[in-house]
Amino acid sequence: MTDSREVMNIRQASQYLGVSPDTLYKYVNEQKIPAFKLGNRWRFKKSKLDEWMEQKSMETEPQGKKKIKAAVKAAGTS
Repeated sequence: MTDSREVMNIRQASQYLGVSPDTLYKYVNEQKIPAFKLGNRWRFKKSKLDEWMEQKSMETEPQGKKKIKAAVKAAGTS
């Protein structure tokens, strides 16, 4: 098996994302991550996971910049 598969099972996806299978099941149950069922097993499309990670990284970047700006502003007014 290679990691370049487009459709991954829970174990492969958890390794790809760097989280435990239990954490990945939690994300699936909370509908926080794109997944689909094939029979009674969860499957993950690599392209959808890549899009999801890109979206999540873009969501968190502005917050990080705001925190830095707030910290700099607070330090300057002390």
